[in-house]
Amino acid sequence: MLKFDQVLHAHLSGLKEAVTVWSETVSKLEKTKEKAETGLQGKADKADWKGENAGVTQAFVRKTAKEFGDALTEASSIRNILRDAESEFTAAKTELEKLVAEAPGKGIRIDQDGVVSYLIHPDRRAKDYDGPKPEQADFEAMRSAIKAAVDRANNADDVASRALRGLVGSDKMNFSGTSYDSLKAASKAQDAEDAHAAYELYKKGDEATPEEIDKLNALFKANQKDPYFAEKFALEVGPKGSMEYWADMGDPSDGSRLGVDHRDKLKELQTNWSLTLATATHSTSPEMEQWKADVIKAGSEPIQTRGTSPYGFQVMSNLMRVGDYDDKFLKDYGNGLVVTERKMTHDGALPANRAWHQITGGPSHLNWMGGDLGNDPMIGFMEGLGHNPKASTDFFNSSIDLTPENTKDDKKLDPFDYFTKDRDWPEELNDKGDRTKEPGYNALGHALESATTGHPYDADPEGLKDVRTKENAEVMQKVVERYGDDPKYMHQQPGIDDSLGKMGAAYIDEFNRSLEQENATSMQEMPDSPFGARPDAKGEPRFGAEFENSLLFNRGDAVNFLSTVAQSETGHAQLSAAQTIYTTSVMDEVAPKPGSGPARELDLTDAKTTLRIGAETHSIFDQSRMGQIDQQYEIDSEEHKKAVGRTTEWVKFGVGAAAAGGVAVLTGGAGGVLVPLAAETVGGAVTTLIGMEADDIAEKYSEDEILKKKSDDLKDEALDKGRNNALMPGQAYARTPGWSRDDANYLEEELTKYVKDSRGHVRDDSLPDPYNEKKDGKVR
Repeated sequence: MLKFDQVLHAHLSGLKEAVTVWSETVSKLEKTKEKAETGLQGKADKADWKGENAGVTQAFVRKTAKEFGDALTEASSIRNILRDAESEFTAAKTELEKLVAEAPGKGIRIDQDGVVSYLIHPDRRAKDYDGPKPEQADFEAMRSAIKAAVDRANNADDVASRALRGLVGSDKMNFSGTSYDSLKAASKAQDAEDAHAAYELYKKGDEATPEEIDKLNALFKANQKDPYFAEKFALEVGPKGSMEYWADMGDPSDGSRLGVDHRDKLKELQTNWSLTLATATHSTSPEMEQWKADVIKAGSEPIQTRGTSPYGFQVMSNLMRVGDYDDKFLKDYGNGLVVTERKMTHDGALPANRAWHQITGGPSHLNWMGGDLGNDPMIGFMEGLGHNPKASTDFFNSSIDLTPENTKDDKKLDPFDYFTKDRDWPEELNDKGDRTKEPGYNALGHALESATTGHPYDADPEGLKDVRTKENAEVMQKVVERYGDDPKYMHQQPGIDDSLGKMGAAYIDEFNRSLEQENATSMQEMPDSPFGARPDAKGEPRFGAEFENSLLFNRGDAVNFLSTVAQSETGHAQLSAAQTIYTTSVMDEVAPKPGSGPARELDLTDAKTTLRIGAETHSIFDQSRMGQIDQQYEIDSEEHKKAVGRTTEWVKFGVGAAAAGGVAVLTGGAGGVLVPLAAETVGGAVTTLIGMEADDIAEKYSEDEILKKKSDDLKDEALDKGRNNALMPGQAYARTPGWSRDDANYLEEELTKYVKDSRGHVRDDSLPDPYNEKKDGKVR
């Protein structure tokens, strides 16, 4: 694997010389081949040899003459490979040289390992510095360009080295005769070779040895994002081939030990197989278009193994849990899946679990990635949507024609309503051996995360941006209405609360705009609001012109949704951390800049409004969570005290937060919670906040000490610490470099006093009652 410095400082003169030498060799062999064919072989063909000479010598002469032709073919191929590799290396090296030369002019430094940083760090710039001031987007663009150049060189190196080894071959007595007219042709030939090798291993099914499964995994990983390999493999195996193979792997009755002794290998294989098919679906060749149609057609058909008979949809859905599938294919697949389920349940008269009972045999083990066995095909499909934001957004904003074969009726289904309200998700067997609906609702949450945020739910936090669109916001409006309407939807859907918390965090800016309203039903933004809508990258209203001055949610719906989600321990933590960092970012944007004048003479109106809304929002979160704890656990019980003690742990979610490019990603236990900031540029208050420490009851007391306290006393203390933590944005602003000590002291005292006075004022909103469901006299 070539590194940045190796590509940048590569000496290509030897490679250029080799191209020249091989070109000369090709010219000489062309002449030699001609002489061999017209002279040596021509005379042998005309000779009237008889006896042993006719059977041996003549054949030998012909074979010898042919070797000159093979030598020419091999030499031409070597020349072509070296020529194109030298061209690719030169292009990559030239691009890196260009980037290194241009970097200082952009205020960027590139070190010997290709690491990008400030040429002069902002903290070390002179007061009169007027040079370039690169933003996060500039650094990201530079890193991306460097990676592309290094990848180009590595790809050429990999293909060329493999091609040259293949050309030389293992037969020392004969030339290979393999012909490559370009590096690209060699790459395609290698892909086809690998695809066929994978196919040969596929044919072994569950009779393959663990070592053969390793080889199959290696072939998939080596060609993971290669469209030619993916298409070749998908077509060679066939639409039903993948289903039959995976169903066979999940048949527990045929004696295979792979699923018993090598679950980790099957988990890896499921991931790699899914990624390969995902890549293949992006092909628009006639053969792949037919493949996609045939996959959907086979979804309603049983896939028979020796002891099981899962439906095609059940099998295929488990092969789309990871990977970037084609958006149209995913939507078409989902429509076909829903239509099939509705037919099998007689339009919902039967529960969904009745649809997917296998016709014969026992249940299949179709999912090796954990969480469930894979019998409900909606789970894998939702995971697929969770990794494909555009498809997920389109799906939840569309309607499904339940009778596509009948053009005269208009029988439609709203997929958002169906999956969030109407469908009774089946219980699945989880990794602990318990039957639970959590796997299904967890997957539904993932799909809704991608549909509302525009990012895969498990996207790498590094480099994330605010990419929300009008279409994403339309799904979020539905989410807020559904889950804010009645707490039962969240509480009766185990596993969805963390996703709702992430969605709430991703729209915390819009919720703040709503919470500033006096009127619970008004959809008009407050005049001169410090929470004004932030435009998209093109300077246009992010959610369309209609929402430039109007709201996505009214205050009443915002309060209902946020307070419902905050009843959950995870939701409370995610929303609290998001609110704190967002409030701080607004302070950076609208409050007087540090050092802009004597603090006592500055207009702090916007700053106080920002902190007031932040404090009131935290109060909503804390009251909702405390109310839920009181309902869920008996007062003074061990569970009650521990739950109260954990309510201030949300401060850990901000630990390790990465803030840049208009967003913050909370990674300190939050699993990549994306929070929009008030501006593209990260201000000093946000930077200060990330480095601050906050009060946490769980760290203050040992577990034994917590259990000795009265629940009411502990709750009062937790609420007090919650209030203190809500002061952090004001404190971070006051402690930002640039203020004098006197100004900082005045601001911290003035702003924190204001927040303390306003925190208890929640505008008389009636928060939703904490949800609980009593069964057998016990609170659940």
